[in-house]
Amino acid sequence: MTDKLKILAISGSTRKVSSNLHLIHAIANLSADIFQVEIFEGLTGLPHFNPDIEPAPQEVIAFRKLLNEADGVLICTPEYAIGVPGTLKNAIDWTVSDMNFSKKPVALITASLSGAKGHQSLLGTLQIIEARLTDHTQLLISGIKVKVNDQAVITDEVTLQQIQQLITSLAALIKGDLTGLLPAPSLFPA
Repeated sequence: MTDKLKILAISGSTRKVSSNLHLIHAIANLSADIFQVEIFEGLTGLPHFNPDIEPAPQEVIAFRKLLNEADGVLICTPEYAIGVPGTLKNAIDWTVSDMNFSKKPVALITASLSGAKGHQSLLGTLQIIEARLTDHTQLLISGIKVKVNDQAVITDEVTLQQIQQLITSLAALIKGDLTGLLPAPSLFPA
């Protein structure tokens, strides 16, 4: 039996080896004392969203079950064509009718070349489906390819500090204790 918090990690990249997947592994390593991270590997196996399909396909039922059993969700995604990757949006669309994200603590990291537009778009989606996010559980990492290596090591000191703060903040959000958190930096400075 473990007292670690169960985190379902979702990479928005469909590549077998991506910077976002390396980042998830880095976060799993950095948080190993508090999080039990399970990486969702079925993103590309989910059928195209169609609300007329009832009952839902088995792949969708399995995904919803993982979400329901998790204490929190970590999404690490690139930005594609200044938007949300289609496979990630498809997965989220399958959760709307069952409200699997409603009140679920979520950490959202957009790690891409730029990422600001994709981040804003996905943040809007998560907010409308009532996911629990704070400024402390969001992070925009531009230029990700030079900040995490293929051994899942964050090589940029500022990014490492931001990730450590995000880990602490997600744990606090799950436990309902948001006192004492440092002010979050603005993702979108004026």
